[in-house]
Order: sequence, then C-alpha cells, then structure tokens
Amino acid sequence: MVLSVWLAGGRARRWGAGRPADMAAVDGVIIGGGDDISPDLYGGRLVISARLDHARDAFERALVHEALQAGKPVLGICRGSQMLNVALGGTLHQDAYAEYTASDRRWTVLPRKRVAVESGSLLARVAGGAQMRVNALHTQAVDRLGAGLRVAARDSGGMVQAIERASDPFALGVQWHPEHLFYARRQRALFRALVEAARAGRDSAMARNHRAQLRAVALDAERGGADV
Repeated sequence: MVLSVWLAGGRARRWGAGRPADMAAVDGVIIGGGDDISPDLYGGRLVISARLDHARDAFERALVHEALQAGKPVLGICRGSQMLNVALGGTLHQDAYAEYTASDRRWTVLPRKRVAVESGSLLARVAGGAQMRVNALHTQAVDRLGAGLRVAARDSGGMVQAIERASDPFALGVQWHPEHLFYARRQRALFRALVEAARAGRDSAMARNHRAQLRAVALDAERGGADV
C-alpha cells in the first residue's frame, strides 16, 4: 500500500489502534483490509467463529468521521470499504456468498473476478467504465448503504463491490485489494485519485488560510494596530 501511494505521488504514514493519529498532519486517509467488523456496530448477529478487533473498529470508525468532517478524502479497501459504509450508518451481509449465491466465489490476490462499474460513477471517472477484473479476499459485503453513499460497482451476482460518496469530500470504497494489483493501470488510478484529491484539498485549505491572514492584517491596519 505504501508503494501504491508512492507511485501515485504521495507519502504514506502508518497508524494503528493504540498509537497516536493526528488528522491535521495528513491530507487523506486509507482504511485497509483485515478482520471482520464487529456486528455490534451495525446491529448484526455475533458469529462465534469470526475474528474481531474492537479497538481497531473504534479507531477506524472515528477516523472516517474525522476525515470527512475535515473535508479530507478517504479510500476504503476491502474491510475499509465496509467500515466506510458502517461508519456512515450502513449495514453488512455477514455471509455475503450465502446471500448472493449467483456471485462468482473467489479467494485470490490475482485478478480473477469480474465486476461491472456503474455508469456515471466516481469510480468510472477515476478508473474507466469498462468491466474490471479484480481480486477477492472477502466474505462480507455491503448490505444497506450508509448516509450519502451509492453503489459504484457490482459483481455478476449483484453483490456490491464498490461504494462512493455522491458529493465532496472524495470517499471511495472498493471490495477488492488494488494494492496487490499495482501493476494494473486502472488499480493505480484509485491511489492517484486519492492523492490528487488530497493535494487539491490541502491547496484549497492553504489558500483559505492565506486569504484569512490577509483579511486579518488588513483589518488590523484599518484599526491602526500595525504598519503595512
């Protein structure tokens, strides 16, 4: 993932539950893959065999809220896509392939699964609207969408494979692992879109801060408080 960010022109910092995380020090956030999200967060049923990490759940949920409130872009990968949805009030299918029996069940880092990209979506603008070949390492999937989200891609059986915000700030979640497909142009485009959104947000914030400083100096000068 660090390599993918670097190839896109960014620099990655790694955060984790129990370690300091300063949103002001970064321009965007990636929520990566991992264990299942606790059903406590979305009203699902507890599955005894599931591996859960409550500390990470709380940490990443808070990161999603903090990033979006600060107007900073978010890219969710696999579990991260699911967390984006849950953080915004959505739910998950805990056994996605039991729900979508027509979906092509894959478990591979290789691009062996085909997904259809929704026309007019952010994903289509970023990576192209043609059918996409991706990998698959998940058992859960998005069920009810969170606030402000829409479906950006589905597999052949109808299972949600990507979600996105319909408005700024940029937020895109993909069910696959593009960091394992760094050799594929369309997968690198996801990281490039995140970095470009982060850079645009930072430059806009700097411009707003500069204008505010100029207004403060001008106001101070009008009051006779400084030589300009």
